[in-house]
Amino acid sequence: MKRIDLHTHSTASDGTLTPRELVHRAQREGVTLMALTDHDTTDGVEEAKAAGTEFGVRIIAGVELSVNHNEREMHILGYNLDIDHPELRAGLKELLEHRSERNPKIIQRLRRLGIPITMEEVMQEAGSQVIGRPHFGRLLVKKGVVSSVEEAFERFLASGRPAYVKKERLLPEEGLELIRQAQGVPVLAHPVFLAERTYGELKDLLTRLKAAGLMGIEAYYPEHSFEDIQMFVRLARELELQVTGGSDFHGINRNARLGRILPDGAPLPPDQCKKIEEWIAHV
Repeated sequence: MKRIDLHTHSTASDGTLTPRELVHRAQREGVTLMALTDHDTTDGVEEAKAAGTEFGVRIIAGVELSVNHNEREMHILGYNLDIDHPELRAGLKELLEHRSERNPKIIQRLRRLGIPITMEEVMQEAGSQVIGRPHFGRLLVKKGVVSSVEEAFERFLASGRPAYVKKERLLPEEGLELIRQAQGVPVLAHPVFLAERTYGELKDLLTRLKAAGLMGIEAYYPEHSFEDIQMFVRLARELELQVTGGSDFHGINRNARLGRILPDGAPLPPDQCKKIEEWIAHV
């Protein structure tokens, strides 16, 4: 049975498997089509593509951008990107610089709370240029401050908690434009986390995003209920947007399994996989 997963993360951002390890895991889980969508970087794509050739998994060059929507975070996935496009490279470099400015402030706040932590320790934990809050969380677990990454977010790192620092982000329209400039396909990630929850609110938002270049919506996602999925699929049909799906796999940083993207832990049915695979191949 073919399985797809269009939302995964590697050590190039905040995942715990290298791109090659991630693709190998996908192959063992029966995934035949996978998008690598690390946060604000495409640094792992070339390694993932080489591993895809090695393990027989088709790899899509992707990214996940964090954008600012009404002072809250919205995530936009980009697929089939030209990762060497100068506008994309410049935009991602700027986002990386914003992260670099944020991380020392998080360290400063943790120190004020009496937690000894250094940038060198966080960089060693991350092992990549892209340092995110999960790396801080894992380090706090190793230091015995908390028992889990989830607890680290609940006590210190989540929005509104004492070590949280707001990150500079693009506006949704700017993120969509950046993906489209790189010949990519923009898709709204996990809409269940948006403040808009009613059909009307979501329709208004998606209409606005479509006018700015949005082409799809991640309707299939492990934390969506079946009722959520029905609503997102209906919205996609009404607005002529494509539906996609992904696990948001991060390795040990998130309880997810590659290719298992329905609420009950099942993979997408073969007919849905075929539709998405055909769409992504021709856009």
